[in-house]
Amino acid sequence: MPAAKRLSPMAEANHISALLKFALGEDRFPVDVGSVAIEVSRHRFPDSPIAQVQGVDIGGFDGVLKANRDRSKWLIAYSNKVQSEGRKRYTISHEFGHYVLHRHLQNSFSCSASDIESGDHGQRNIEAEADRFACNLLMPLDDFRCQTEGEVIDFDLLGHCADRYGVSLTAAALRWIEIAPERAVLVASRDDHMLWAKSNDNAFKAGNFFATRKDTIELPQSALAHSALGSHNTRAQLSPAATWFMHEPDHVKVGEHVVNARSYDYQLTLLLMPDADSQYPQHDDGE
Repeated sequence: MPAAKRLSPMAEANHISALLKFALGEDRFPVDVGSVAIEVSRHRFPDSPIAQVQGVDIGGFDGVLKANRDRSKWLIAYSNKVQSEGRKRYTISHEFGHYVLHRHLQNSFSCSASDIESGDHGQRNIEAEADRFACNLLMPLDDFRCQTEGEVIDFDLLGHCADRYGVSLTAAALRWIEIAPERAVLVASRDDHMLWAKSNDNAFKAGNFFATRKDTIELPQSALAHSALGSHNTRAQLSPAATWFMHEPDHVKVGEHVVNARSYDYQLTLLLMPDADSQYPQHDDGE
């Protein structure tokens, strides 16, 4: 039997998003992903649709996708302990991504919080693929760009995007990282240590990344998210980039923005730097 064709997470999500735009226009946000998953599966895969989406007690998992014995029906379950509606919506969309992309691989998928919307996956990891499907379905790039282009980027703007799409602030921040024109790094931390970090391509190519899967990395002492500055009211500052990345020249600055991600009980730090090509001091012809 030939191997199943590997589907593109972005293409599959964009196809569904285009149908929603045609049917609902701008009123399609936030996406009612539970209903969409049921209806799309019934039309595209009538022999094995998603029959139910519900909140249940699933132990230490955030989401589960499971088929019945003869694979004639599928269930998406999300943890009823999760209070954030945005986190629930993203979890359902993540499991829907597994259904569309990976149901031929296995009969059940159990996903923890570290599997969902953390940005900490390998490029061919099925969890990363389910995440890419989810973020493209819930936050289409064309609309996301309309919300952010030409605007001052901070957590207030990203909070507006989170509200528009009905997702967590973490999900919206990770989405913006993908299209950021400058070097951008998003760091999640707790107790002065990084839980995970996500760099966009410009930052990664310039060496601005943290290998959190390999090492335990402490926040810089001067970081706004560090407990040493826990009583400081400022939630944004301009700092020497070398504070975070030792290879950066002394004159390069990093914009540092911090916010509490309440639904995950950690802090988010957004680091913004100029493009590597424009990081050196510019002189006019006379100099």
